[in-house]
Order: sequence, then structure tokens, then C-alpha cells
Amino acid sequence: MVVLKTRQQCSSAQYSCLNMSCAIMRYEGFRGFYKGFGTSLMGTIPARALYMASLEVTKSSVGTALLDVGFSDTTATAIANAAGGVTSAMAAQMIWTPIDVVSQRLMVQGCNNSSNTKNILTNLNSENYRNGLDAFRKILCADGARGFYRGFGISILTYAPSNAVWWTSYSMVHRLIWGAFGSYMSKRDEGSLVNGGCGFRPDSKAMVAVQGLSAVMASGVSAIVTMPFDTIKTRLQVLDSEENGRRRPLTFVQTVKNLVNEGGLLACYRGLGPRWASMSMSATTMITTYEFLKRMSTKSEE
Repeated sequence: MVVLKTRQQCSSAQYSCLNMSCAIMRYEGFRGFYKGFGTSLMGTIPARALYMASLEVTKSSVGTALLDVGFSDTTATAIANAAGGVTSAMAAQMIWTPIDVVSQRLMVQGCNNSSNTKNILTNLNSENYRNGLDAFRKILCADGARGFYRGFGISILTYAPSNAVWWTSYSMVHRLIWGAFGSYMSKRDEGSLVNGGCGFRPDSKAMVAVQGLSAVMASGVSAIVTMPFDTIKTRLQVLDSEENGRRRPLTFVQTVKNLVNEGGLLACYRGLGPRWASMSMSATTMITTYEFLKRMSTKSEE
């Protein structure tokens, strides 16, 4: 999904996911969909660990502070989720930005098959990389350490609001679903009823289903709101310009002008489908695991 998204965002012409997928499968095989996978995997563990640690600390601190000053539980939760999303995204980008720069450059490398029609899989970057280590070495030689943080500012502008929107949307959708259908998805708990409770206990399978559905819907909202920023970020990190025969990184203004010439706002939404799918799958696995570990931690403390 990320390979499709990245290639669609960086292409100067509009190609559907189906055409792009068929071209990759035909000329590069199944491995073509996993370009940059090793590099992405290498950065996932430290980046996600830093993300979740920052998220949990911020949500706990901000939520408690807001409740102390008189905010309602619903408002405090929404604001704490948004604040947690912003701080965790900013912290994780210290690791994710270099990983994105390297992995995305591998993703947009086209095949060398001259019979490739319509140039769907032409090399979108001026360099050729054998693997992640080769890409790392060439970027370091060409641009120095700063080359790994191309688009860092726009990455913050993309992922900070994206995560704020995602966590706020997730908490709101989660509450709405449980508020509307909670009684139908819960088991009767006689012990809770005797002790003055509501008499219902959430079913574990229903909880996972609601979390997954909430994650998918939150991912859709977040993807739509922040898609233009993500397209600009990806192009800044991947594409170069040529000046007097020398390769130079694209500037923010050049990137925006190119997108305007290629189709305006609609060009900024190329790759929306794969991005939504990628965010949904990633968020669903992340949030269900996250909530499960939180429940286990609570039981351990009890």
C-alpha cells in the first residue's frame, strides 16, 4: 500500500491503483510491492516505541491536568488524545524522517524494462540504489547528514495534525459506537448488577471489532484532512531538480508549483486510497494491541 501511495504521489501523471499494481506485478513481480521493506522494518521498532511512550505520558499528564481544572471527562479525553497525538508524532519523526527518505527513494525506483508502456514505472529519482545501505551511503555523500532530514518540517506539519485528528476522531467514534450499540454488544454481568453496576460487561470480541472500526474511520478522516501535506512531504523527500547539470533538492515552492501545474488540489490527493488502506491496517493492528496491553496492565495492577 505504501509503495502504491508513494509512486502515485510522485508521478507527474494520474495512474489508477489497478494500473499501477498490474504494472508492478508484470515488470517487477511480487517483490516490487515490498521495495524499501527492510529499511522501514528497521525503523519501525524504535520509532513506534518512542511514539507510544510519548503518547501515553502526554495523554495521562494532560488528561489529569484538565480534569483537575474542571473540564468534563469527554472534553478532557478529546484534548488529551489530540495533545498526545501531536507530541508523539513530533518525537517519532526524529527516527521516521530518515527512514522515510531512504525507503521512499527505494520505492520509486522503476524497472529498466524498455518495453514498459506509458512510463508507469519509470525511475522517479535521479539516482539508482541497489539497497538500503547503498541509498544511505549515496544520500550521505551527496547531501550530508541534512539529506536524511529533507522535509522534516513538513513531516511535522503532516503527522502532528494527522495524529491529533486521528486520536480525537478515534476517541469520538469509539464513544459513539459504544453509546449507540454498547448494550447489544455486551454480556450480562450479574455480579456487576448486584454491586450496583450497569449489569453488562463488554464482550472481548466486540471490543476488538469496535476498536478496529473506529481505527478505520479515524484513519479516513485523518487521511483526507492531511493528504496535501503528505504529498508535498513525499515529493520533497524523494524528488530532485536539475540546475546547470547539478542535482538539487526540490524546494517547497517548486513542489507546490509542480502540483498546481499537474492538476491543482486533485493532484495533492493522488494515492489517497492506498494511504487510507495503509493507515487503516497499521492503525487497527496498533490500537488493538495497544488497548489489549492496557487491559492486561490494569489487571496486573489489580
